[in-house]
Amino acid sequence: MTVTILPYPTKLTDGIVSLRAHRPADADALAEAVRESIDTVGRWQDWCHAGYTTADATSWLDICRRDWLLGDGFEMLIVDALTDRLLGGMGVNQRNKEQRIANLGYWVRQSEQRRGVATRAARLAIRFAFETVCVERLEIVVAEANEPSRRTAVRIGGVFEGMLRKRLIVGGTSVDAAMHSIVRDDAPARR
Repeated sequence: MTVTILPYPTKLTDGIVSLRAHRPADADALAEAVRESIDTVGRWQDWCHAGYTTADATSWLDICRRDWLLGDGFEMLIVDALTDRLLGGMGVNQRNKEQRIANLGYWVRQSEQRRGVATRAARLAIRFAFETVCVERLEIVVAEANEPSRRTAVRIGGVFEGMLRKRLIVGGTSVDAAMHSIVRDDAPARR
């Protein structure tokens, strides 16, 4: 069996935000962004908590590199295109190679929310997923009550397919989740 390793993108950008591969030097900035975002991101993502350390970030970055090399997931940082300030994270992950399906996940640090960062970054990730990863379908699975992420899913062209019962664990509790999808036929060549 031949393994094709997708190269880390140097940078995907729309001139306002960029997606780029993680670097070991990003651990401190990542930990800071996570801790800043406890009130908003932490409501929905259990990994986002007050005790998140640089060591946690370093461990996450190692997992991201491993998953990328295996072709299982493609996690990138969302950064300001001009300053390289870390704005959040974007992932094409939970990849099913056989079915050519992947999940699209995103988070934006609290101080940068409500500025279109997730929408811009997701459009770059969608293009990457269809053109480079060669998926046929992206799924966006969001806790039912997470209205900001659900609005982002719609803004980027996600088609609402229904509610999935007890699909996600949030704060130790199983919750229903909205399923949105984007298929290759939905996505214009350039978003």
